[in-house]
Amino acid sequence: FPAMGAMEIEADNTHLQRKHSLYRSLDEKFEIQKETYRGQQYSQIYFARLHHMRTLLYSLLPNWKPHLPVCTVLGLEEGKECIIVGTLYKHMKLKPTILDEYSKERSVVPLVKPHNFIHPDDHLVLEDESGRVKLGGTVLLPSKYVTGIVVALHGKDSGAGDFFVQDVLEAGLPPQIEQALKSSSIAYLLLGLGVNNPLPQNRMNFYHPYGIFGEDKYVVFVSGIRVGSNMSNPLQFQLLVDHITGHLGDVKVKLHIEQEQSIAAQIVHVVIAGNSVEIPNGLLNGQNLGSKEQSMLSEPIKELDILLTQIVAGVSVDIMPGPDDPANFSLPQQALNRCLFPGSSVYNTFRSCTNPHSFGLDDIRFLGTSGQNIDDLEKYSEATDKLEFMERTLRWRHLAPTAPNTLGCYPFSDRDPFLLEECPHVYFIGNQNKYETCLLTGTEGQSVRLISIPKFCETGVVVVLNMRNLECHALSFGTQFGT
Repeated sequence: FPAMGAMEIEADNTHLQRKHSLYRSLDEKFEIQKETYRGQQYSQIYFARLHHMRTLLYSLLPNWKPHLPVCTVLGLEEGKECIIVGTLYKHMKLKPTILDEYSKERSVVPLVKPHNFIHPDDHLVLEDESGRVKLGGTVLLPSKYVTGIVVALHGKDSGAGDFFVQDVLEAGLPPQIEQALKSSSIAYLLLGLGVNNPLPQNRMNFYHPYGIFGEDKYVVFVSGIRVGSNMSNPLQFQLLVDHITGHLGDVKVKLHIEQEQSIAAQIVHVVIAGNSVEIPNGLLNGQNLGSKEQSMLSEPIKELDILLTQIVAGVSVDIMPGPDDPANFSLPQQALNRCLFPGSSVYNTFRSCTNPHSFGLDDIRFLGTSGQNIDDLEKYSEATDKLEFMERTLRWRHLAPTAPNTLGCYPFSDRDPFLLEECPHVYFIGNQNKYETCLLTGTEGQSVRLISIPKFCETGVVVVLNMRNLECHALSFGTQFGT
């Protein structure tokens, strides 16, 4: 990127060259280009999901329980142990329906909108092309699962119309590409040191998945900026912009400036994960807008464009749409129109991306959303924290399992773009209440950094990831005026 590669941060007579990384967009499967809506139903996306996941689960059965036969729901025999593969459906007593909302609108009792719709009477059903059967037993907890997950179940027909579940097989984490740095590190050790030679203490990092050959490069994640909202603090976001561009530091302390600029020069990429602007309530009501209302409508976007222009002049930026941004509502959300950003879009470092968003920096794969998939899981299942929900989507190999049941998505006719065929190295979600992170490891050596990005307008916190070792930390920006 010429604009990024040529950027220099000047400190007296010292010029700091900003580091850069090789970028690759992987959003093609989330882009709606040749799709045509012909009135198709959502059943087709479920068929595509079941076909793909069933083939995958069948390949895992020989290493799980090879002695058991595989049956369809219609082929179950009473008392005979077997394995069935199908899609889970969760019957929920408190799940809202449009008919209930319609009837309650005309009652004196206001419609209650609980944060979570789980009820002790909820139960699971498994279905395939032949039929469906109610699931029993204590192995498969309804509070953990949601509608849309494809699993393999070991059990038997109880004779009372239920399938008594004894064990469950999930797809597990998908395979992960091997790091180029890891391969080169191992090759160097074998050639230079010999297989049986002791490893020097200062070279222990050669065995780290990302290698000691890597240098510190940072990716900044921010979400929930909400320019134009009452909670948005323009000065707070300007501090973030100044930090990224290397204009932050105490002018009275030369060493402090040099340290800040040295850190800024190592930032190679910025990801804005949704909800960047907030349109004033009441403007989009279907009525014609006057010049004043039109100005109010466009002002937040203009302000965001001015701030983004300062960033993209020196570092590459990916901006994703969120649930409150001027984009389509259903997933996958398409990229924000570049016409909204006349100032920043002229730079080749500016990229308007889809939600979900997948990309590669050097040999590290990133995957993330603006948070809708995890927020919807929280409504219809239980977990200790958001990171556990994220882990489940990886182990189920599906980014948005509740779509299209309770989460809006495009009615794809021959594919399910949310299926995970490759395990990312970094998996992030935006617009959360607080910052959380952990390192998830798989049975086949997969290593995934999970990141929950807090809302910037409420917390003033961004997340900074070091690409060399996938360690990350929160960076807080605050403003305080003295009296």
